[in-house]
Amino acid sequence: MENQNPVHVFATWKVKEGEIETVLNLLETVQKESGKEKGNLFYKIHQSNSDVNTLVLFEGYTNEAAVAAHRNSAHFQEFVLGKIVLLLENREIVLTTPVHYL
Repeated sequence: MENQNPVHVFATWKVKEGEIETVLNLLETVQKESGKEKGNLFYKIHQSNSDVNTLVLFEGYTNEAAVAAHRNSAHFQEFVLGKIVLLLENREIVLTTPVHYL
């Protein structure tokens, strides 16, 4: 059965030298459109203090189906897969479920 708990995504991107402004500009659109998705809880973009070419995206979704809907969205396909990935040296993604203690 599919996980119905919230899912948080941590995506660490190492941007190619000289491409950070382009990636940040493209991410502005991705963030805006992702925020409109029914299952999106938040979409936050962080830039490393020690390496300006490293970005960490912190995203929240209501469940796994919402993550899948995000990845299948037109803006993810066009901007992230179609443009941004080409400007990255490395891309690591970790999906997590928050742990709640009693």
